[in-house]
Amino acid sequence: MLADNDLLSIQQARILAENAAGAQKRLAAFPQCKLDEIVEAMADAVEQHAQELAVMSQEETDYGCWQDKLRKNLFVCRQVRQALRGQVCVGVLPRGGDGSQFDVGVPLGVIVALSPVTSPVSTTVNTALLAVKTGNAVLFSPHPRAARSIRRVLEIMRGAAEQRGLPEGCLAWLDPVAKSGTEALFRHPVTSLILLTGVEGMLEAARRSGKPLIAGGTGNGPAFIERSACLEQAVRDIIQSKTFDNGLAPSAEQSIVVDACVDAEVRRILQQQGAYFMDQAESCRVAALFFAPDGRRRKMAIGLSAADLARRADVKAPDHVRLLVADRKYVAPEDPYGRELLAPVLAYYVEDDWLHACEKCIELLLNERNSHTLVVHSRDDEVIRQFALKKPVARLLVNTPAAFGGMGMTTTLFPAMTLGSGMAGRGITSDNVSPMNLVYIRRVGYGVRPTPAGGQGGEAAPITIQEDKLRALHDVLREAIQVITATDRRG
Repeated sequence: MLADNDLLSIQQARILAENAAGAQKRLAAFPQCKLDEIVEAMADAVEQHAQELAVMSQEETDYGCWQDKLRKNLFVCRQVRQALRGQVCVGVLPRGGDGSQFDVGVPLGVIVALSPVTSPVSTTVNTALLAVKTGNAVLFSPHPRAARSIRRVLEIMRGAAEQRGLPEGCLAWLDPVAKSGTEALFRHPVTSLILLTGVEGMLEAARRSGKPLIAGGTGNGPAFIERSACLEQAVRDIIQSKTFDNGLAPSAEQSIVVDACVDAEVRRILQQQGAYFMDQAESCRVAALFFAPDGRRRKMAIGLSAADLARRADVKAPDHVRLLVADRKYVAPEDPYGRELLAPVLAYYVEDDWLHACEKCIELLLNERNSHTLVVHSRDDEVIRQFALKKPVARLLVNTPAAFGGMGMTTTLFPAMTLGSGMAGRGITSDNVSPMNLVYIRRVGYGVRPTPAGGQGGEAAPITIQEDKLRALHDVLREAIQVITATDRRG
């Protein structure tokens, strides 16, 4: 029997969905300039509270570090907002070509969104900005472990947005939160799209709803250091990326694959920059923090620093340790270091050359079948090209920290906090989710060619230019034949 909290959550889900459907109809009539005005007000309001929200989310979840969460909050309020400025998403879109076609962007309707406990504030802000930018209503189901932080940032955004004219009901959230209420939102007839970022436990329920699904998650991707790379920079990039927010970024590296001829130098640079190579016993104790003997995940080690993990696992690492590294030879489903570790811990593989490294990266990417990002550190264009052609991955990053490059902070990818995992069949897109993923495009095409000839009983098609030329040529030839025939008779 359902508990009272479940019944209340289901009832509120229905009320929220019905209110959102009516409110979104009014929002859909807003011009792009009005939607942009609301987005600017929302981003401004969050930016004023960015540090408060970063500290609150770290204290509530006990994941990561607030300084890096602040960087993510500011990334959304500044860099994502900048990318949205001037972009036309609804109404008549900018024309190209010869004017024989134009496109119209149409809001999807009501979006149901879930944000991860690892980046609750920045992901929620990102999703809300994209939804309002595209004229959609959005309903959030806050993560239970980050509900206070998510509710706080939604209150800030809703207050600023409604002052600028956002219809009441377009930005709302489930409270009380329960799985039953979230599933009711998924299944509700007015729900047009589910946007699920990093909440693995609700993925199957979202799929069962039958609604279009954008699923964003962590990448479990490797970083390959090829012999031509700038080794100092490659190692610096990997350590900066994997220690950012204590390894919680969705595109952050999970393993390093190294060209054998530079192995010794890479190890030296890693140790010089704060990495500690564990022995076999130490690596087993660290793995036990993340996984139970039956393979189930434990959450107590997620988002901890390398120093904290070393203390808990009795690893004799130096006090200044930044990264824990485990030497591995093979990829196997039962090996915990072939799985995703949301912490500053990396597996380390050595391969004879880039061809073998290529195969190792494919094994790693397919091991948990949810990998979406791969990094290559190389100055050999042909190696980069071959990796781009062969890897089962949504984004290939080159010579950049994966955590920052994947979200578009250090690359020209669209800046985003939701990185699609469609390559593994976990949603409808592999994109860095942008406003154009939240609209459908109506194509408008003008007639520029005549109707082709009809079937039996149809009227004859108009003579085309080519047919007219052929008929004229036929007439000339016929006249020439007549002249030749008449001359022969006279002769």
